[in-house]
Amino acid sequence: MDSDPISPYPASGRADGLDTDPLIREGSTDTFVSDVIEASSTQPVIVDFWAPWCGPCRQLTPLLERLVSEAAGAVRLVKLNIDDHPQISQQMQIQSIPAVVAFQDGKPVDGFMGAQPESQIRAFIDRLGGQAEASPVAQLIEIGQSAAKTGDQQTALQAYNQALAAAPNNGQVIAGLVKAYLALGEIDQAAQVIEAAPEDAKHAELDSARAALELARQAQETGDIAPLADAVATHPNDFQARYDLAIALNGAGEKAAAVDHLIHIIAANREWKDQAARKELLKFFEAYGPTDPMTLEGRRKLSTVLFS
Repeated sequence: MDSDPISPYPASGRADGLDTDPLIREGSTDTFVSDVIEASSTQPVIVDFWAPWCGPCRQLTPLLERLVSEAAGAVRLVKLNIDDHPQISQQMQIQSIPAVVAFQDGKPVDGFMGAQPESQIRAFIDRLGGQAEASPVAQLIEIGQSAAKTGDQQTALQAYNQALAAAPNNGQVIAGLVKAYLALGEIDQAAQVIEAAPEDAKHAELDSARAALELARQAQETGDIAPLADAVATHPNDFQARYDLAIALNGAGEKAAAVDHLIHIIAANREWKDQAARKELLKFFEAYGPTDPMTLEGRRKLSTVLFS
């Protein structure tokens, strides 16, 4: 039975959760020493120099916020409006914005100017956080992942809920929580977590969790496996029954059999229902994740069928 739905998100505050994120804050002249100089003695601090009239800043700042949140405690972010607090930018000799400067041990150690692609910003954050000890959120994520792999979903739920309280817009945490609920068959609870997720929560695993939730809902609608398996055994070319059986098997955790039934349809009639089997198979792969052994094996089989 599903547990009573309890929203894991704060009842108040900004929808994006950033005003409750301890890793991201608005800076000022008065707090610069404590927020940046002193804080960087224990954790790298990134300072984002920006202004409301700066177009590239409006692109860069949300990206920085998301990537810092995803870094799960490896670094902190302080956003400094140079119009409201010009003294610091003048002392730092900031000539143009957006400008990003990273501090460690009270000193600037790295930085860049202008909008940058996500891959370069991610690499920038990775360089800074590489020497940092794992944050409490990162440790909780690791606990959740390890517990989920061993089938201990209750421990996974506990770890991810604790992590979510500290980092409510962390997409990886939200994804882990959703998949733990799905593993327990608590589809409504998983859906509630997805629906309550902040708009800026981004992560590849969150996309995977959304796909897994959609597949779980589909499996609910297809019915029991046994009658579908009988229908396929009796009428091997009943593609609808085979398609539904694949969805039901996937919902029961029988990935290999589910993939094989969709591959069978693609091999027999690739264009059936506007390539429905291929599209569903790609949805399976998204839900499994790019490194899952069944994704790798399934993609190999699909390539064999498509290009043979």
